[in-house]
Amino acid sequence: MLLYQTMEKLSEMKLSGILDGLREQVDGDGYADLSFEERLGMLVDREYVMRENRRMTRRFREARLKLSAQVEDVDFQAARGLDKGYFMELAQGGWISRRHNLVIAGPTGVGKTYLACALAHRACREGYRCLYTHFSDLVREMSISNA
Repeated sequence: MLLYQTMEKLSEMKLSGILDGLREQVDGDGYADLSFEERLGMLVDREYVMRENRRMTRRFREARLKLSAQVEDVDFQAARGLDKGYFMELAQGGWISRRHNLVIAGPTGVGKTYLACALAHRACREGYRCLYTHFSDLVREMSISNA
């Protein structure tokens, strides 16, 4: 009866990671040999990972990325005049921590959208919130907000 009440309270508190982990520990065989601290640590880790995954999913959704691009997949051999060292420095995200914005400009077809989405994807994985938008949309939004 006490276990059922505990599970109900975990559900009410929306601690689904701990709840799922507890169910797994109750139903599983390999947990009896573990100490209380080890089992508790596993439950807390599970909750932490679930929450972090939800946060990351929310950041990706809010970023409204046009492409699923990765920094690791950027082709530096393409003729777009992209400096690998500078791009990798941007990928580290120091400009974000300094509260700077990033505008990528260039001729049509050189991969501006891909590069922007790759940098935004990395930023989301690092815990930052970002928003992908076209410059024309940004200018329109700014003029509407000023009116």
